[in-house]
Amino acid sequence: MKPHLSNPIAFTPLPVTIISSLIYAALITALLVTHLIVPSAPSNPTPTAGVNLTEAWQDLQHISGAFHPYNSRRNDETRDWLLRRIERILASNTKRLLFDRSKYLHDSQFRASVARQSPAVVFSDVTSNVTFSREGKKKSSDSGRESGLSVYFEGTNIIVYIRGSEDGDEDWWLTGQEPPSKGGALVNAHYDSVSTGYGATDTGVGVISILQIIKHFTTEGNKPKRGIVALLNNGEEDFLNGARAFSQHPMSKFPRTFLNLEGAGAGGRAAMFRSTDTEVTRAYQKSKYPFASVLSGDAFKRGIIRSETDYLIFTENLGLRGLDLAFYGPRARYHTDRDDARHTDVDSIWHMLSTSISTLEGLSSGDIGNDGKGTDAVWFDLFGRVMAVFRLQTLFALSVALLVAAPLTLVVIGAILYKVDKLYIFSRKKAIQGGEEEQPVSLHGWKGFFQYPVLVVPASAAVIGLAFLITKVNPFVVYSSPYAVWSMMLSAWVFVAWFFACSLDYLRPSALTRLYSLLWLFAISWIILVAVAVVERRQHIAGGYFLVFYFATIFLATLTALSELFRLPAKSEYAEEISPSNIGEARSQRSQSISSGQRLTQASEEQQRPEEHEQPNAEEDEEATERTSLLRNDRHTTFAHYHQQDTATPAEHALDEGKERKVYLGEQAWSWSLPTWLWLLEFLLLSVVPIVLVGQISLLLTSSIHQTSADGNSIFLPYIATAGLTILLLVPISPFIHRYTYHIPNFLLLVFIGTLIYNLLAFPFSSNNRLKVYFEQHVDLDTGINTVSLTGIKSGSYLHDIVTSLPSTIGQDISCVDSKTRQGLQVCSWHGLPPKVVPTPPPALGIPPQFGYAEWLSVEAARTNSTTRNEALITLSGKDSRACKLVFDTPISDFSVAGAGQDARFDRVAKDGSKEIRLWSRTWEKPWRVRVRWGGDVSFSSSSLSSSYGGGGLKKQQPGKRSAGLNGRAVCLWSDANDSGVIPALDEVWKYAPVWAAVSKNADGLVEGSKAFLV
Repeated sequence: MKPHLSNPIAFTPLPVTIISSLIYAALITALLVTHLIVPSAPSNPTPTAGVNLTEAWQDLQHISGAFHPYNSRRNDETRDWLLRRIERILASNTKRLLFDRSKYLHDSQFRASVARQSPAVVFSDVTSNVTFSREGKKKSSDSGRESGLSVYFEGTNIIVYIRGSEDGDEDWWLTGQEPPSKGGALVNAHYDSVSTGYGATDTGVGVISILQIIKHFTTEGNKPKRGIVALLNNGEEDFLNGARAFSQHPMSKFPRTFLNLEGAGAGGRAAMFRSTDTEVTRAYQKSKYPFASVLSGDAFKRGIIRSETDYLIFTENLGLRGLDLAFYGPRARYHTDRDDARHTDVDSIWHMLSTSISTLEGLSSGDIGNDGKGTDAVWFDLFGRVMAVFRLQTLFALSVALLVAAPLTLVVIGAILYKVDKLYIFSRKKAIQGGEEEQPVSLHGWKGFFQYPVLVVPASAAVIGLAFLITKVNPFVVYSSPYAVWSMMLSAWVFVAWFFACSLDYLRPSALTRLYSLLWLFAISWIILVAVAVVERRQHIAGGYFLVFYFATIFLATLTALSELFRLPAKSEYAEEISPSNIGEARSQRSQSISSGQRLTQASEEQQRPEEHEQPNAEEDEEATERTSLLRNDRHTTFAHYHQQDTATPAEHALDEGKERKVYLGEQAWSWSLPTWLWLLEFLLLSVVPIVLVGQISLLLTSSIHQTSADGNSIFLPYIATAGLTILLLVPISPFIHRYTYHIPNFLLLVFIGTLIYNLLAFPFSSNNRLKVYFEQHVDLDTGINTVSLTGIKSGSYLHDIVTSLPSTIGQDISCVDSKTRQGLQVCSWHGLPPKVVPTPPPALGIPPQFGYAEWLSVEAARTNSTTRNEALITLSGKDSRACKLVFDTPISDFSVAGAGQDARFDRVAKDGSKEIRLWSRTWEKPWRVRVRWGGDVSFSSSSLSSSYGGGGLKKQQPGKRSAGLNGRAVCLWSDANDSGVIPALDEVWKYAPVWAAVSKNADGLVEGSKAFLV
């Protein structure tokens, strides 16, 4: 072996560069593979008893074959198909099948014919209805709220009860008895889609997973210990209506825990992004391919993620404990025509299905749900294979322990080093006795102390500055090119940090640079950990878990580096060795040796080249050691050949030749005895865990938020988040980067230049990453005026370009204003193509089609006979629709719908009144009879007036007086876009919009027709 390769892990440039780069590359590659590649489904289509992946794929193709929102005929067809599919599954698995067509509380003959111990019971629920309200948004001007809205909904859920071995024999739901005290587990998915999406992953995969779950747990040998309720709810997309309707069914009393299956993307892995507590999360921990981070749960808890799922209803209204499992990207396909079977695959189905089965086995086999509320949890996966789950209380205890023990340990080690006279850090000089006076010997222990902030601050400022720059110049490039943004940030940080580190190391080389860097990291991360511990305790936020482990690794690396000082000679011994007398003697000997060497070299040169008379090189190559640069003749390899003169200090000349060769280029002479391999242990301690934890969070966060600007979310957030995570990812290399060769940093400089140019100039959208815009058409049925609108991003001319690409907008004045319903977006509107959502005879020749609009909706409003209350009865009906709403100019105080029930868990009207009532019927063209009150009288069920509303809300009306009338509009919705030509304006957008644009629905109805009323 050649001498310069005698120690391939020495703290010299080539080993440091190669080893650290390979570790980073290996870990990041593994994280990318985990994130981007879904685990393959088994080659056997029946990987476990009662599961058939071929059937599942065929079921998905069927259910996602057309748009099927609640307010569409295809939705009814989907429901009927699901009932038939369930009936076939259960018929093949069980001998005794109870199939309830929603007569469970009304038909005495049906109750008498019930067969006990039926392994499965199917409820086709067409009787449950629910009335509820939602509070309005907070006002920006004061502490009050805007008026809210109210909803009346008639459910069409499908419920399958799979009896558990411990559930008992009683069919308690038929007799009005309470369910078994131990309860069971609920698994839920909604079978409706949005009106502009096929619902393959939102949530067709969840629906077909439940079909396979029913088949699996009713297969012989797979009976659960406790019962499982499989809920296929209808109406989730419109306001989480289906889950609320389930709350009115007797079976809603049975579950104690739940698993909600959702989709907010199209394909990929299904992530467990929300959980109520530690105990239910441990059920998910049994999954073969877990994929989760508690950060997403905290984002929901803090309101950073504004969308909601049925999880909200199950936890807040039903008091259950459970999990949210969902597909989460790419967001650009969510609620569009690309949420279809072509953009998902069997691997994604298997990932959700296998995870659901293992989780339900855990939820239905233990005492989860019967032991109180549960404890706050911390959870995250490692490479999609291992799941870590523990209590937040444990994390807090660990945080406090580290905050106390870590600095105390370092202080103790420092005290011991001081005691044995080896604490070289923060030591300027050491005095020795020279004759009658003390003579100070310089130790240069402060050298390197200020280098770390000087290199980290500019590097971090560079990436933060890039975040501002890209946001200003090309803010949406992250939408289609998130990894180009990542490459730019990473390469910029590394190059800037390396440049400053090498410059400082050239000016003031120090053997303590690494240790001082770690001490700076320790101090900074300790302060951060204090803040993390505070939010853990006060706000129950667990998302800082990675910072706790980050600090732990910094502490261990710092402890290791500090312990290296025990290998040094005592400062007094070193001072004696390099005392002035020894330095003088060493210089004399060295001068004689060099002079002699020069004469010998000159004679040799003259013999070899007598015809030349050039001055020979006075310096011979030294024998290479583990401290010597691995680049020959380069005395300081972090820059290429920037000096080759003798850098030995006077103190080095006082050492013997063997020790002097071990001192690295201009560093303190006492460093000859430092171990040369411990840097690798420190790097492994400092890098592996942070890279894995921060890397997983980075990839998950990138996929989750890089396309949310189309929803009106912050444009700046993806860039500043990338900058912050870049710093966290690369900080582990900062104590070692001054030993890097120039090759990788210079290559990264070229990467930075290329990606910067791309990110500044590239068009931000593409056919695979389409900008989402939101379609809505409103028809004034009184005047025949119809308006089409697209809602989209404000910045740039992208929305305007989409609108002007439509033939019908040529020559029209396009009106664009800020959206009132989607914060951060703007809405552009124009006179649109007439809709044909209601079949009507063709108008007579010369008569405009809008004259037939009046027949689409009928509405009548009149006061009741009450002389003391502001009360009116409004009747309305829409043709070929089962969704309408009443919109009022002033808020109402109460309302009731004929035939509606009442649930004390839900308020009919918001606290500050409701300015809108949404009405959903399970039957088509239902005539609605709605009784409303306005003013201060708030309850139909109470004989006395309820509480008054202050602070801009409703004022209590004096008894015996009636205030002014009530104005508003009756609106009916049409949401079925399956047939071409029914909504020509939408067809036009689909046909003529740029390939980089995608269309989603803006509201519950694609077309809304309205008429005014006055009471």
